Amino acid sequence: MSAIPVGGLVPQATDDPAELVVRNAKVHTGDPGRPQAEALAVRGGVITVVGDDTDVAPHIGPATKVVDALGRRMVPGLNDAHLHVIRGGLNYVLELRWDGVRTLAQGLAMLREQAARTPKGQWVRVVGGWSAEQFAEQRLPTVAELNAAAPDTPVFVLHLYQSAILNRAALNAAGFGKDTPDPKGGQIVRGRDGAPTGMLLAAPSALILYSTLAKAPVLEGADRKTSTRHFLRELNRFGLTSAIDAAGGFQNFPDNYATVIELAEAGQLSLRIAYHLFPQTAGQEIDDLTRWISMVRPEDGDAWLRLNGAGENLTWAAADFENFTEPRPELASGYEAEFEKAVRLLMENGWGFRLHATYDETIRRDLAVFEKLAAEGLFPAGNRWLFDHAETVSADSLDRIASLGGAMSVQNRLSFQGRAFLRRYGPGAAADAPPVRAMLDRGLTVGGGTDATRVSSYNPWVALHWLVSGRNAGDLVLRPPANRVDRQTALAMFTRAGAALTGEEQVKGVLRPGCHADLAVLSDDYFTVPEPAIAHIESLLTVVGGRIVYAAGEYEGLDEELPSISPAWSPVAHFGGYQAAQPAAVAGARQAELLGQAVAESEQHRRWRVARGLAPDGPSSVFDPCFAV
Repeated sequence: MSAIPVGGLVPQATDDPAELVVRNAKVHTGDPGRPQAEALAVRGGVITVVGDDTDVAPHIGPATKVVDALGRRMVPGLNDAHLHVIRGGLNYVLELRWDGVRTLAQGLAMLREQAARTPKGQWVRVVGGWSAEQFAEQRLPTVAELNAAAPDTPVFVLHLYQSAILNRAALNAAGFGKDTPDPKGGQIVRGRDGAPTGMLLAAPSALILYSTLAKAPVLEGADRKTSTRHFLRELNRFGLTSAIDAAGGFQNFPDNYATVIELAEAGQLSLRIAYHLFPQTAGQEIDDLTRWISMVRPEDGDAWLRLNGAGENLTWAAADFENFTEPRPELASGYEAEFEKAVRLLMENGWGFRLHATYDETIRRDLAVFEKLAAEGLFPAGNRWLFDHAETVSADSLDRIASLGGAMSVQNRLSFQGRAFLRRYGPGAAADAPPVRAMLDRGLTVGGGTDATRVSSYNPWVALHWLVSGRNAGDLVLRPPANRVDRQTALAMFTRAGAALTGEEQVKGVLRPGCHADLAVLSDDYFTVPEPAIAHIESLLTVVGGRIVYAAGEYEGLDEELPSISPAWSPVAHFGGYQAAQPAAVAGARQAELLGQAVAESEQHRRWRVARGLAPDGPSSVFDPCFAV
């Protein structure tokens, strides 16, 4: 789209014309020095001007792209501080996403249709981003329903960190039979005859779920690049411009990182990625970390792809599990010795790290190791490190984290697992899970994230809604106002805080001259829409480094063309990713409550009129002929 005269903005001959100008916007810059603006100009992937039409006009040349935001809200590009983006990209086009699906009936219909087009030897896999609480039916699918929907095609349905449901064909494909032993930390549910029923339970470890999923066919060659590019475009759809990859199980370095490295070399990433390295083999963690330290260093790379440190596990023995339908796991005594070796190795070599820690019991044990090393001067030492999740972290532990120079990253896992947490730990614990306000009050950097794709949805607006409202996917109130944050704070957790966790706060997370030109023009004004509508916001225009990487609505066609989805039978090719929906209608109970309020207000109004002689006292004279006798 070449520059055109818009509202008096006539192209001028300049020495350094902008490559892109976005005008007529309600710009939330995130910059305390200039919080609001109307337009900005971009050159060389960097913001050069933030202001109004008068400020950007001198920078418009004949080739400048000028985009009219039509009065919409513009925000800095979102940054998910905990997203499994690399693993998600390698699998995206193979997965049937139930993210945003409102009814189980719709989900099963999608599954039935997909099974019919899936070729022999392939699986239908529903992997994360949904919860039974989002369905009108408020339940999981049954094994019988999966068998009926797909009698011959293997079907694997993952539900949070809790369970997986397999149809008969998937049990056979995965090799489960009467003689298959239960793995450590997992359970194969069996019928009266001892044969597996199709239910797998994390008890409490989710490794049984992930190891079973790993038996399904994977993408190869060019299909991996195509899948990753389409996943990044899907993230761009929601205004995401950056993510911190938290690594995870079954994500080996360097093999599983090769795709994003190749895309980065070709200039084909549409999302900035800071990645972590996660030792995969128990007992080999120190060897892995030692080898990686000799290969790469934190911040190696560039503004598009860079190493950020180790984690989210350093040693397997130190990792707790977050299946809230099960009791909190008791970690092995004495794990601290090997854990201390890993932490010492990282800190002595200038590596930061992140740690998966759901429970305060785990966090306290880890902090004791850090405090021991602090006596040697290794904490705080300038290396960025943080705890992830921390649903039950205590006030005392937060004080200790602050004194050791740590940070936090919280995710909306309770959007999807909140009812299970409430049942096990009660409303008092749920009100502080996690204690976001207490973290912020201590001055800690607190990044916002999703932990997608195996549990939560990758839609960041669902997480922002959770931060602001305290409600889960089933509209259950979990956190009271005292542990919620306002909209501006929540947005800062998804922009400036994420940049701080990667050491990029000077160039990312705000819209000001000198920063990366990463921004999103939103479908609805985040700051003024009704609270329930926050979860339904999308981006209409997403820009990363001055490139338009996603465009919809009036801007459709301005973004970069992607290769067609491959394989052609991909669920994404037919259904897309997140299933967008309008905000749900008012629930029946709430409707009745609102109607009662209206009736009461009507009666108060009638009495006010009677008291002033504007209406006669006594029964209403309204007559309904339907009740005539």
